[in-house]
Amino acid sequence: NKWRIVLPDDGRRWKDWKQASTFCSRNRIQTTKYTWFTFLPQNLLRQFRRLGNLYLFILVVLNWFPQLEVFHREITMLPLVVVLLASMVKDAIEDYRKYQYDKTINFTKTRVYDK
Repeated sequence: NKWRIVLPDDGRRWKDWKQASTFCSRNRIQTTKYTWFTFLPQNLLRQFRRLGNLYLFILVVLNWFPQLEVFHREITMLPLVVVLLASMVKDAIEDYRKYQYDKTINFTKTRVYDK
């Protein structure tokens, strides 16, 4: 159960492994798109890049003006809210699965062979 730190040999001689570990990046896989803090703003930004969601949003905004009101405001908001919530739930589940897979890959033991 010995762990060994493997550093790239770039021609420099490292005296201290802490100095080397701060210089070299970690060998870690991260395929997730979001963190807990960035999920809502980034996901909404990605959702409104789609023309269908942007169209529904424009209809909701226009329906808030009394001169342009065709349906009740709540009825106009319902399709947009349903589409956004369904997409958010799908993206959250997908990103969580990526996080779990990354975690299993990053914590697997590997063999290091010496010459």
